Amino acid sequence: MTQFTYDGLPGRVVFGAGAARTKLLTELDLLGARRVLLIATDAENSTATQLCAPFADRVVATFSEVRPHVPAEVAELARKVALDADADVVLSVGGGSTTGTAKIVALTTGLPVLAVPTTYAGSEVTPVWGLTERGRKTTGTDRRVLPKTVVYDPELTLTLPVELSVASGLNAVAHCVEAFWAPRRSPVSSAVAEDGIRHLVNGLTTIAATPTGLASRGELLLGAYLAGSAFAIAGSGLHHKICHVLGGAFDLPHAHTHAIVLPYVLAYNAPNASEATDRIGRALGRVDIVDGLRELGGAVGVPAGLRELGMDESGIDDVIDDILAIAPADNPTRVTAEGLRAILHGAWAGSHPVGPTA
Repeated sequence: MTQFTYDGLPGRVVFGAGAARTKLLTELDLLGARRVLLIATDAENSTATQLCAPFADRVVATFSEVRPHVPAEVAELARKVALDADADVVLSVGGGSTTGTAKIVALTTGLPVLAVPTTYAGSEVTPVWGLTERGRKTTGTDRRVLPKTVVYDPELTLTLPVELSVASGLNAVAHCVEAFWAPRRSPVSSAVAEDGIRHLVNGLTTIAATPTGLASRGELLLGAYLAGSAFAIAGSGLHHKICHVLGGAFDLPHAHTHAIVLPYVLAYNAPNASEATDRIGRALGRVDIVDGLRELGGAVGVPAGLRELGMDESGIDDVIDDILAIAPADNPTRVTAEGLRAILHGAWAGSHPVGPTA
């Protein structure tokens, strides 16, 4: 008989076109929020200001100095703004870096987070936080950072360029893929992950033809929610360990890094994860899942290799030991320095992914 533990996470999800325009005030009232700290990048400021118009009198401070991977100095600034403003809620409007900044504020202040994602990061439904200091990214899990409410509105993703949408969508696919072999995997998280891939692929394969179509954007956003939910329960596997180290060490763009690295980790694990690869292939609608993932990104200009993101080849050896130190012991294929070097060099060069050597 199958035995497993599924530790369901609390959280309210509001999903639908126009939801951010029409339901934020109600959601703030449900949280009892009267003093809002708004976190949004300068690029998202116009959108965020419009969304906050119905409750502008409650916005007591705005923090816009968001940076990828949440550098420690940014975290300190954001926390100070929250405390100085005597905020009672953090409202984040933006992508994964914005959500990550809100989480770091919540980690030390205990303030509730209301998240309004504008990409397909999935971070908004996980209790995982990340912080970068001196080139090293540290991650942890704490339920204090899990947003109390998430408002998903496909309309807010319409202006996200197709290439970035695909990179972000492939990042969400990575959450699903890892859920099949992550440490806390279960039949429930695997079922959620498989359905997540299906929705993401539906969106990824149609978005180039209909970049302003709400149907494609809705599929991607629903897939991202499912992906984040699966990842939140199953935990982090080798792929995410690699990408977090790379991001912290070289300040690489989060979504693109995940999109590039995923096929190489998948090729490495596939020979020893037949059930997972069968389910991934079924959801993708492809027999060759590694090529399928690469083609999804390559068709709309996602860079082929990490060198196109500015990473030097010499950096590969600099991060091997850091990744080995946190690599999961139960990864389907045993993680070795040689194996990691092959994954990283392939991902750096953009060469065809190959499986582990015997």
